[in-house]
Amino acid sequence: MANNTNNSRRRSSPNNDNRRSRKTNRKSSGIWVKVIKWLFLAVLVVVVSGIGLFAYYAKDAPNISQAQLQSGGTSSLYTNDGKFLLSLGSEKRIYVKNEQIPQLLKDAIVSVEDKRFYTDKLGVDPIRIAASVITNAKSNSIAAGGSTITQQLVKLTVFSTDASQRTLKRKAQEAWLAMKIQREYSKDQILEFYINKVYMNYGNYGMGTAANYYYHKSLKKLDLAQTALLAGMPNAPVAYDPYLYPKDAKYRRDVVLKAMLNNDKISKQQYEQAVNESITKGLKKHTSSSESKLRKIDDPYIKEVISEVKSKGFDPYTDNLKITINIDQKAQNKLYKLANDGTVPFTDNKMQIGATVIDPNNGHVVAILGGRHLPSIQLGLDRAVQTGRSTGSSIKPVLDYAPAIQYLNWSTAHILDDSKYVYPGTNIQLYDWDNKYMGDMTMRYALEQSRNVPAVKTLAEVGMARASVFAKRMGVNVSAKSGLSVAIGANASSLQMSGAYSAFATGGIYHKPQFVSKIETPDGLTRNYDSSGVRVMKKSTAYMITDMLKGVIKSGSGTKAQIDGLYQAGKTGTVKYSDEELAKYPSYASTPKDSWFVGYTRSYVMGVWTGYDNLKDGSIFGDGQYSAQLMYKYMMTYLMQSKKNLNWEKPSSVIRAKIVKNSNPPEVASAGQSGQWQLFVRGHAPAGIIDDASYDEDDEETDTNDEQTNTVTTQTSSSQSSSSSQSSSSRSSSSSSRSSSSSSQSSSSAQSNSSSSTSHNND
Repeated sequence: MANNTNNSRRRSSPNNDNRRSRKTNRKSSGIWVKVIKWLFLAVLVVVVSGIGLFAYYAKDAPNISQAQLQSGGTSSLYTNDGKFLLSLGSEKRIYVKNEQIPQLLKDAIVSVEDKRFYTDKLGVDPIRIAASVITNAKSNSIAAGGSTITQQLVKLTVFSTDASQRTLKRKAQEAWLAMKIQREYSKDQILEFYINKVYMNYGNYGMGTAANYYYHKSLKKLDLAQTALLAGMPNAPVAYDPYLYPKDAKYRRDVVLKAMLNNDKISKQQYEQAVNESITKGLKKHTSSSESKLRKIDDPYIKEVISEVKSKGFDPYTDNLKITINIDQKAQNKLYKLANDGTVPFTDNKMQIGATVIDPNNGHVVAILGGRHLPSIQLGLDRAVQTGRSTGSSIKPVLDYAPAIQYLNWSTAHILDDSKYVYPGTNIQLYDWDNKYMGDMTMRYALEQSRNVPAVKTLAEVGMARASVFAKRMGVNVSAKSGLSVAIGANASSLQMSGAYSAFATGGIYHKPQFVSKIETPDGLTRNYDSSGVRVMKKSTAYMITDMLKGVIKSGSGTKAQIDGLYQAGKTGTVKYSDEELAKYPSYASTPKDSWFVGYTRSYVMGVWTGYDNLKDGSIFGDGQYSAQLMYKYMMTYLMQSKKNLNWEKPSSVIRAKIVKNSNPPEVASAGQSGQWQLFVRGHAPAGIIDDASYDEDDEETDTNDEQTNTVTTQTSSSQSSSSSQSSSSRSSSSSSRSSSSSSQSSSSAQSNSSSSTSHNND
């Protein structure tokens, strides 16, 4: 009986298994149906949301008119008062109609840029977009683009190339406008707009203009290889310049030819013949005059505008920008005229100059001078921004004395020792311009008379690390690893030096020098670049430096820059030749290599460099040694005609008192006793020194001593005065005072130790 039961169970087991299997399958299929349903719903939600988001973004897309589509892609420059200044594009644009465009050019462009151009009905190419997404994902970068020719036309017409604007919203608007253009215009019209809008380098817009520029021919008269070159250039017009980069240009041309072959637009024989053609065949001679599309006077300024616009993420050649710049055209004209009409004396015609004028209250670069006798070359050398020349003593207020006041709370009466000095860790002795040491002197006197040894000792006290940070805040980059020799000369440009001194002029507020104040794009994006500035030093520091620099012009090394009645301050700078340079040109021994003057009022700051581009060109002598100061004097006189002559107001954080000459510690001069007016940081003046309200700047006795007075008198009356007087700026006049880079490095540790072992209050 039991066996029968077991047999019965065994016989029924397969059926049970089948039923369980079918039940399981039904459950499994039910789950998959649900999963598919949910996936479908999710995809539907994504699609509907995408369409909704696309529609939301697209509704705000800018309008595009036919006039905009036909216009060139150039950007326009305007002055701050809204007046049109100039266009960055070619003065003459050759617009070619559809019937003037050879089929060969159309085939070349379509083959390399968008081979489905004639077959797509949307204006966007989903297949191309998907392919570019995969390619970019593999390369982890933007290696391929998914834009059709129609989309490229939209970007060239109304959108900027600013990387920050490559958003989903802009992509949606770009696609919507491409579809809109696709509906309203024929393929030939779209191609016509594109061919006439692309940038082709050297200020040329459109391929018709480019054909005339490069070959002096119309598009129809170009051969296959020449046509392919022009068709490929818009991808990177500068990189594929056939004059400067013929190998790269040939590479791009051959890519176009290969695309035409693969697209069955040319035969194998045509391809072989074209790729073997020289890239220079038919190119007309490239002369500088053909590039002179911008006025010579403005060229250095425009060069910096273009650089600044690019640094902000835009392309001034393709973005159709309206750029508002900070130039004062009348001041720009005056600056150029002073350098070229003989008003300012120069040693000879090869002597060069770089100058920058800034409004310290907002950082606007008012005018810039790239040199004398500028050639007709678009975007040529701009000496105002070159940073490979030493500043000489003009660096002292920025790197030495201002940090001493800021961090160590030194007064202008602080006593410094001008005595024999050897750079730590070396056998290099430092001399002053007159090969003399003058012993104890105030910081005021050391700065006014541009003594070198006190400046180096001051930097050692401050410490290179702190001084480097201080200068960097003001736009002057001096490495913290530099040796102490940078105390009397560091590499910087007139632009950087003018920017740094602007912080003194404004009581400690630094505005980064700006050529551009506003950029507007065709799609309505407006960016303003003016700022409220950044405080980089205490009011007391800025005021005390300015007060001392007034003395540089009144009785120090900058007397040639004096302007009667004007409240102004400034500093000279002179650089000597190295031993190696003098070995080649021994006659240069008594002349400066570079001469500087940086001066300012409350309304303007001006930095001027003078010298020679090349060692063999000559050396500064005669009246040329005063060129920097006189350039400043004449230009500042012109600029201040329309400005109020405002003096600087002493902040409450500064104490002024008449101090016994060279007293240490400082002593207040009694009634009838001779003394000099000195400044102290409030809270750090010796006991008994308080503000003296009897101060009168017009009756101020300058901080001089008998020896220096006699020297200046002798210099003024002798025929050799010019050489000696100008030498009273920063340079060391002995070969042993010129420290090499190796000595600079060896002195770094010594100055660091000096800084760390000094006990002073820090802010």
